[in-house]
Amino acid sequence: MHAGITRNYGMVGLGKTGQATARALTAQGHRVIAWDDGAPSRAAFAASVADVPLIPLEEWPWHEVDAMILSPGVPLHFPLPHRSVTMARTHGVAITSDIELWCDAHPHTPMIGITGTNGKSTTTTLIGHILAYAKRQAVVGGNLGTPVMALPAMDEGGVAVFELSSYQLDLCNHTRVHTAVLLNFSPDHLDRHGSMAGYIQAKARIFAHQQAGDVAIIGVDDDDARGLYETMRARSDVRTIAISGRMRCEGGVYVENGVLVDARAHQEKRFDVSAIKALQGEHNWQNAAAAYAACVLQDIAPETIYAAMQQFSGLAHRMQWLGEVGGVSCVNDSKATNADAAEKALRNYHHIYWIAGGVAKDGGIESLRAYAPHIRRAYLIGEAAPLFQQTLAMWGVQTVMAGTMDKAFAQALSDARADAEKAVEGACVLLSPACASFDQYPNFEARGEHFMRLFAAQSEAANVHA
Repeated sequence: MHAGITRNYGMVGLGKTGQATARALTAQGHRVIAWDDGAPSRAAFAASVADVPLIPLEEWPWHEVDAMILSPGVPLHFPLPHRSVTMARTHGVAITSDIELWCDAHPHTPMIGITGTNGKSTTTTLIGHILAYAKRQAVVGGNLGTPVMALPAMDEGGVAVFELSSYQLDLCNHTRVHTAVLLNFSPDHLDRHGSMAGYIQAKARIFAHQQAGDVAIIGVDDDDARGLYETMRARSDVRTIAISGRMRCEGGVYVENGVLVDARAHQEKRFDVSAIKALQGEHNWQNAAAAYAACVLQDIAPETIYAAMQQFSGLAHRMQWLGEVGGVSCVNDSKATNADAAEKALRNYHHIYWIAGGVAKDGGIESLRAYAPHIRRAYLIGEAAPLFQQTLAMWGVQTVMAGTMDKAFAQALSDARADAEKAVEGACVLLSPACASFDQYPNFEARGEHFMRLFAAQSEAANVHA
């Protein structure tokens, strides 16, 4: 995207990102044609974006298209490339993305990019919070929140903080990530990448176009990420920093027993993060270590970073502590859409009234067996309820086939409050579904907001009768 040059773009995939990109390009004077296989998406796009014609791919004037902008949700490689990908390659049309367009338009803006299976949204949000606390100009977006093409303009000296999914990284052919953060790996999106190796390869693209002076910050708390750290450490042009939420990292940044340690060369800074509500658990300590490492490289004082962390309210729908009703904590972890994400919450609490279910991922909840002693009772909702009931019965966990969130929350809170009166300390009603939401909700946000409304109503009623 070059200033003063009008280009012809084709766009495939017309969700929130596609709409923002089309509006930005037409405002800059470029010509855009668009398509989406879904009629509802086309209708929403037509209502939102003026003057961009919707033309079936077979009718595109491919010889006039300078580049095709592909939505991250459209298959690029596996199981088969979308037909738009095949047609673009046949006609010699470059395939690009909104991330690349933004970076091409802002070549001198340093980017902090964050990826990983779990924790990337919390880490991205925490980095943005620290930069704001330190009064640094920054824009935050990408896979999280605002599409990059809808972000506000920045003055020189600003920083871009982008959450980058494996789908987005697949479309980054020359994007330079100046400070690249990779948190962890666990099986996810294998239907799009073909295998765990393909998934790791896509995530590792965050480092592919780094240059001399850039930094790679890599978690070492799982074997696959640790292997990538060792590979990156062999590069002489990029500085590599190890991070961990549970063990010492020579020359890195880590949290051990709730204390964040900056052990980089000539450093020995220590900060107690164990009491920060929004950063509980080893997985959040890894997020804190990553955010600290990224921000201290922006010349923000360690003490300022720690002060900002203490003011961090956390990410909505990710182990979000809502408060207490009758001595029972309520935690919204709706973003836990797979067992690995739910494991972080189940590990962190010990008297759990667990609301789980939805559309199950491969493997269900088999990997969570070790946390059965933490679960006092499970309240199952959605499609996965029968499957989860069978699994939990084998573990000796009592279950309630609630079906809906309303019933699950009401019964869970009632049971937890009754037990709390019998001196069960630390009772927690936990929404951590270990499932996608699409059987009952449009997304995990809507699911979490429903849970939050139920909590608010019960909290208000408890206060009225207090």
